[in-house]
Amino acid sequence: MAGKTAFETKYGFARKDVRLDNWRLTPFSRWSFQNVGELVPSVHVAAAPGGEEQAKSLASLLGEKVGLAGGSETVEAFLKRSDTDGLAIMKSGRLVGDWSAPHMPFGQRHIIFSISKSLTAVLAGILEGEDVFDVEAPVTHYIPEAKGSAYGDASVRNVLDMTVSLDFEEAYLDPESAFARYRRATLWNPGGGSESLAAFLLTIQRLAEPHGQTYRYRSPNSDMLGILVERASGKRVNDLLSEKLWLPLGAANEMSITVDMEGTARTAGGMSMTPRDLARIGEMMRQGGTANGRRIVPETWVRDTVAAGGSYEAWQRGTMAFLFPKGRYRNKWYQMGTASGAFCGIGIHGQWLYVNPRDEVVIAKMSSQPEPVDDQLDVDIVGFFEALSGMV
Repeated sequence: MAGKTAFETKYGFARKDVRLDNWRLTPFSRWSFQNVGELVPSVHVAAAPGGEEQAKSLASLLGEKVGLAGGSETVEAFLKRSDTDGLAIMKSGRLVGDWSAPHMPFGQRHIIFSISKSLTAVLAGILEGEDVFDVEAPVTHYIPEAKGSAYGDASVRNVLDMTVSLDFEEAYLDPESAFARYRRATLWNPGGGSESLAAFLLTIQRLAEPHGQTYRYRSPNSDMLGILVERASGKRVNDLLSEKLWLPLGAANEMSITVDMEGTARTAGGMSMTPRDLARIGEMMRQGGTANGRRIVPETWVRDTVAAGGSYEAWQRGTMAFLFPKGRYRNKWYQMGTASGAFCGIGIHGQWLYVNPRDEVVIAKMSSQPEPVDDQLDVDIVGFFEALSGMV
């Protein structure tokens, strides 16, 4: 019997075992979350010249204890318990260090799932600052064919703040749901290719409740936002990312984003990048929309997004108030409502971009948690970030 390949030794399974019907399941996700482009069509955004510096160890921090609701544990133990693949920490604009699981090489891209929503909203903010995009306009101003769908009487603001009264459920694990059909349209599930993402979005109908009243986490809103910014700008999302964000940011590594049968970007969850480049996004937001001495996003938009805007009442009517009891949601970023002024982007399976303005700390955490959503672990992760911010 032949010995194990290097791949099998590293991951515990063979590459041929990873398929479109299981790539989000454990243990295969440990590899697939770093290599989505081998499974789903993707486009790429080049990095600035110069490349990345070498990894910087967090060894001095790993043995430190953090106190959580269930007791204390070391930083390293928590990273392993929460299935962390890669971590990057910045303090006052400087890199504190990196941590990688044995199966994730330093400098490897990793899918960020719904933090993609937050980055797409940054594009919307940039275009608004250029007077190219009106975030208070009706969706039909840019997409007239949305008239017969739930978006027919919704505003771009409703789309940005997840307050579209959308008759759709995020049923991640139900293969017979509308969500499964949605994933087929994105080419994330087997059986796709007969219905485009845009065509699917325009079939979703609305609930009886008026738009704007309740925060409802519905991923199709963020794919609709990607189409909106393309219609407003006349450019594809990957070109906008390159021109408006990735190159001005000084990102050191290429990023990618999955696309459907028509080349429409999966702006709700298809972006992949390195932990350090994700942390650079957080630092840009912490700095009020600037990076490398250059303004990227209007300061007024950043302030509205991370501190001032969003409806507390709409958030309280939603299903995530348990995580941030004093929180709000604005422009696809979460205001956590804590004394530190922290805000974040979150993706399923444990993707986090946490920004703590008071302590000047940014933490990018990429993971392969077995469950798409784990409420108790999310609470622990928030506590971990708060503790870690006081330690670095």
